Amino acid sequence: MQGKMTAIQALLLGFLTVIQAKHNNHILSDHYIAKINSLDSTWVAGRNFHPETSHNFLRTLMGVHPDAAQHMPPPKGRIVGDPKDLPKNFDPRENWPDCPTIKEIRDQGGCGSCWAFGAVTAMSDRICIHSKGEKHSHVSSENLLSCCYSCGFGCNGGFPGAAWSFWNRKGLVTGGLYDSHQGCQPYVIEPCEHHVNGTRGPCKEGGTTPKCHRSCDNKDYKVPYGKDKSFGQKSYSIQNDVHQIQLELITNGPVEAAFTVFEDFPNYKSGVYQHVHGGALGGHAIRILGWGEVQSEVANDDPVPYWLVANSWNSDWGDEGTFKILRGEDHCGIESGVVAGLPKF
Repeated sequence: MQGKMTAIQALLLGFLTVIQAKHNNHILSDHYIAKINSLDSTWVAGRNFHPETSHNFLRTLMGVHPDAAQHMPPPKGRIVGDPKDLPKNFDPRENWPDCPTIKEIRDQGGCGSCWAFGAVTAMSDRICIHSKGEKHSHVSSENLLSCCYSCGFGCNGGFPGAAWSFWNRKGLVTGGLYDSHQGCQPYVIEPCEHHVNGTRGPCKEGGTTPKCHRSCDNKDYKVPYGKDKSFGQKSYSIQNDVHQIQLELITNGPVEAAFTVFEDFPNYKSGVYQHVHGGALGGHAIRILGWGEVQSEVANDDPVPYWLVANSWNSDWGDEGTFKILRGEDHCGIESGVVAGLPKF
């Protein structure tokens, strides 16, 4: 009878539901997102990734190798400064408006190259900042990813600290985003649509590390490979001390850091992230930009301090590609693996 579901239709619907459930990733499901939001934390979860994005693919994005701590550069001496003089909020995008790279969000694609992206984005920012806005450079993630053999295993994970040491020793050429035709070696791994609605192609697992080329891939770029390089003059780690990290940021610019990503994090949309649910996915490198605090929505609670962070999962993830994470408690290890360096002119 019309309007009623036949037994065959009901069976087919049940079969399709089971198939869909098998292909959907439970930590990206509406139920999981609702569970996070029901815990009334300081952040809001929402849909960033397609529900069928595999667990393995998410782990692929976590490109900080477990041995990364063994490759940290020497610690920097303490920066002299009174913590009382630090502002409550600091955003380098406003502090250095002549340095547009600070506002940029890149996309690592289906490759565990976050360790390279966290480094080259901070290097690019610091070249502009320390030249007082006179030099602008997109340091090439492609060049670092493919040619730094001491940095780890390319798309299969690397060492953020070793990336900064490589910049000192060997230098890095310029290179923009995929298909940007900017610089000597633009990124060759295509951005993928890990997010909900968009025009990019679907994400694929098992991204391979590009081959190292000691020549410019961009044939329209006229500067020779050897003359295109920028160099660092020193690299260092910053001790696990909130005020020292703040003084580094406000003095020298954004830094690279690593933290443990848990299963709730991919669903971040807004607010100050704190891990509330799920197991660990792996270590992830990012770029810390600045800091601030927001008033808690709970009456009479103290303001919630945070780090302002740029991710490398494109600008349609999270809060336009950025997120805030709890500051001052080494949450998920965010304050334990901070590295940086200074450009050489």
